[in-house]
Parts: sequence; C-alpha cells; structure tokens
Amino acid sequence: MSKELISMLSSRLVAVISFFLALTLVKGFEGTIGVNYGTVANNLPPPAQVAHFLLESTVINRVRLFDANPEILRAFAHTGVAVTISVPNDQIPDLTKLNFAQQWVEDYIQPHTPATNIVRILVGNEVISTANKLLIVSLVTAMETLQTALVAASLDRRIQVSTPHSLGILSNSSPPSTGKFRQGDSNSPFMVNPYPFFDCSPDTLDYALFQPNAVVFDENTQLFYTNMLDAQLDAVFSAMKLLGFDDLEIVIAETGWPSMGDATQFGVDAKSAAEYNGNLMRHVTSGVGTPLMPNQTFETYIFALFNEDLKPGPTCERYFGLFRPDMTPVYDIGILRPTVAAAANIQHATYQLHQMPKYKGKQWWCVPKTSAYESGLQRNMKLWNVPLILTLDLKKQPGPATKNDFLFGFVSIYSLQAKKHNNWGEPRM
Repeated sequence: MSKELISMLSSRLVAVISFFLALTLVKGFEGTIGVNYGTVANNLPPPAQVAHFLLESTVINRVRLFDANPEILRAFAHTGVAVTISVPNDQIPDLTKLNFAQQWVEDYIQPHTPATNIVRILVGNEVISTANKLLIVSLVTAMETLQTALVAASLDRRIQVSTPHSLGILSNSSPPSTGKFRQGDSNSPFMVNPYPFFDCSPDTLDYALFQPNAVVFDENTQLFYTNMLDAQLDAVFSAMKLLGFDDLEIVIAETGWPSMGDATQFGVDAKSAAEYNGNLMRHVTSGVGTPLMPNQTFETYIFALFNEDLKPGPTCERYFGLFRPDMTPVYDIGILRPTVAAAANIQHATYQLHQMPKYKGKQWWCVPKTSAYESGLQRNMKLWNVPLILTLDLKKQPGPATKNDFLFGFVSIYSLQAKKHNNWGEPRM
C-alpha cells in the first residue's frame, strides 16, 4: 500500500471518528441481539412472513439490512423491531450531494417512519478497507450530508448515522493492547465486523468458539483472554484509547460462523456454528464485558438470518444462516421462543461461558508445579471446564508452586501452544 493511500486512510478514519463524536447526543441502545437480514438468494420467504416469524417465534428484536428495501421496511411496520438500513458503497459519492441525500431520505426514510422503527443508517460497509480512493475520500462528507438531511427532516434525534469497519483497519491486533488504527481514530457508536472464524487456525479453534482452551496472556496489561472475540474487541478499544476515545460505544455489526463449508476447511459444521453463536449471544449480553471493557454488554448482530444460496465465494459463504429458507433452524441457540421450540420438539442447547476462577471472592490463576509434565498439562487443558484438585501457589504473580494450597480451578492460564501460535509472551508453565 502506498504512503499516499496510507496517509489518506489515516485522515479519513480520523474524520470518521470526529463525525461520530458530534453525534453523542443521539440516544444509545441496550446491548441486545440482532441479525443481519441478507437477501442474496432466490428462495427466501416474503418479507412480511419473515417479519411475522421474527416477531412471533424468536427473541430477536433488531435487524440490519444491507440496503433500504421498501418491501422489507413495510414488512417491519408496527412490529417495534429496531431496523438498521444501509446505503450501498456505490452510492456513497452521490450521497455527498445535499440534494441527493435529501431525496434519499424522502424516498427511503420518510415513507416508513415512525411506523417502522428505523434506528440507524449505515453509510457503506467496510469502506476504508476497500482501498478505493473515491469511496474513502467521500465517506465522511456523505455521512455529514446525510446527517444534514436528517436534521432538515427532524429525524436526527431518532436515527443514527454510522459506518461499519472490518478489523483490517487495525495495523496491529496481537496482543490486544497493541491494537492501533492505520493512522486513524474513532467514536460513538463505532461499528466493527469481528470474525473469529476467519482468523482462527486448528490450534486456536477452541479459543475462537469460547470453548475450554489455553488462555492467552497479554503481558502489556497482565490480562487474560479466554476467547478470540474479546481479544479482537479489545484490540479495537486499545486503538481508540491511543487516540483518546476510550469512552466510545462499540457495536458488533457483523459476526457469525458457517454451518457448512468445503472439505478442506476445519471447524465448519453445525456443531461449531451453534457453539460460536450460542456462546456469543450469552457472552455479549452477560454484562461480563471484555478484559479491557468489563461490565459491559454489546449490541450485536449475528450474520446471518438465512443461508443465502446466491452468495459468491467458497461454500461457507452460503451457509452462515441461523435458519433455512423455510424458516426451520439450522441449529438452535435459544433464540426461538420457548413455546415455539417446545412445539417443534427442539431442546435448547446449553453453553458454559468459561471465566477465570474465583477464590475467596477474588480471581486467581493456577500455576502447575515445576515438576509437571507438558503432556499432562496439555491433556488437562482439554478438561479445562472439569473441576480438578490441584497443588497451587496462590500468589498474585505467576510463578512455580511453592506451597500446598488446594483449590478447584483451572490447570493453567497459558500453554506452550499459545506461545507458539500467538507469541503473546512467555508461557506460564
């Protein structure tokens, strides 16, 4: 990437964040679960049927659209479902013109609000990561112009303007505390599309799925990471903090896991998809937060509502859906209302969120004795969620065990595998 393009990316991202800062008076949202309602398929049910299904059969109360399809917007009228709509990337240059922006609001917003609960307009998707100079230089002006059009229509207090980013805007994300934007910054709400699926390897699959794993230790912050999503979100937070925006609200605009893929792909099956999305839903709504953003919930949109048979790319791209086109679940993660699940004889799966153990009201980590064999440690890590009686050193700093205190807990906070694959500091073995 040329220095000229990097400089332009930097200035544009700073401008995007400054734009968000100007919108902090718009009311925020609770950390609830939504879905991305994509329509790249030729076999989906009518929008009115979809809206009725979501309202009556699921606990989903938010949807994100990748356009502003009038039929879908009409379908969600009087449902109370919070709808996020999008301006496609190719319309961004036109949106810099006030007359176009005003006409866009008149055509796509005013006929549907307030009957349809439109809460946010996204200008493009992952624009900065496209490296398209015209789109990048037009983005902030387009957002500002759209905001002006909303003000003129007295809709600015009801509807937010934002734009989602991929994690490609980070020049560094491992460990989380070293996260930096590509010469840029950000604010409220800052929307990101984190996908542990695309970043994991066979050795980090459990880490990506919120399953028992070798917990990762960030030496810079002395914090532990039990899942990849937290690490990705904290990398974004660290980048924002470097720029002075550590009070920024983060919204997860897209994340998900496919239930089917090519034979060469690992971890692509319904079980893994159910584990990721089920644990994701519980984690982001639990109030636990992340190591750098504790005690928070996150507004989150799972990708996607349906499998989409016309999406290009590898097989997995067509199988991110929670539901099939006939609206039967690909797998169940507890989003069907209990009466619906019972009628369909579906048993809700249960998931265990794995957190650092507590002893006498405080969190501790467990350090194996120096005489422990690596093979035994690796074997026990597979049983991380099983209570074990271990000889531990209850100290506030990691180190070899020196006294025989007993605690039901974890076998280790770190593994040689984590050191090998993540290079986040010395393993505490």
